[in-house]
Formats: sequence, C-alpha cells, structure tokens
Amino acid sequence: MTGRSSHRAEPVHIHPEDVPVETALAALADPVRLQLVRELAGSADWSHSCGSFRVEVGKAALSHHFGVLRAAGLVEQRDQGPKRLNRLRREEFDARFPGLLGLVLREED
Repeated sequence: MTGRSSHRAEPVHIHPEDVPVETALAALADPVRLQLVRELAGSADWSHSCGSFRVEVGKAALSHHFGVLRAAGLVEQRDQGPKRLNRLRREEFDARFPGLLGLVLREED
C-alpha cells in the first residue's frame, strides 16, 4: 500500500479522577490552553473542531496543547469524518476539582 493513510489514532483520554492537581494547574496556566478552555466553556459540546479555535498557533502547537488538556482531564475529543471535535469535561473536572474551572474561567474585571 502506498501513500499516506487517512486513519488517525484515537486520542488518549485521562479521567479527571486520575489527574494530580499539579497537572491540572499546569494545563490551565498556559494562555493558549486557557483560551481553548474558555472557548469550549462558551459553546455546546462537540461543536468545535480543532481548527475552529481563535488562537494564534500552528497545527503542531495546537495538537500539543490539546494533548496537555486531555492529559489533565479537561478535554475529550472524538473524530467525525475529517474533523476532530472537542468538548470540555466540565462536570467531571468540577467533581474532581470543585470551583477550579469557575475561578480560571472568570474574565478579568
């Protein structure tokens, strides 16, 4: 078989129950990741594809940021055709770290 395969590996998801607080805090400390989380928090589940976010980073950097967010239990992703859709795991993350997302999602006054 020649050529590139269009099959992508399914992303690995970590449940928030298995995430140390340091990992969660580090994921939320980066401004790009915080912007991704804010955009997800303001939209319906599975309505954002990876390429639809308003961040000024390339594809490789964006992929890295999503990997960090998955490892912190913040984001779940699924493939739908050629797109990878995202959802914020708000309920599960809030159960593990009550109030943390609420604090970081508040806009500066």
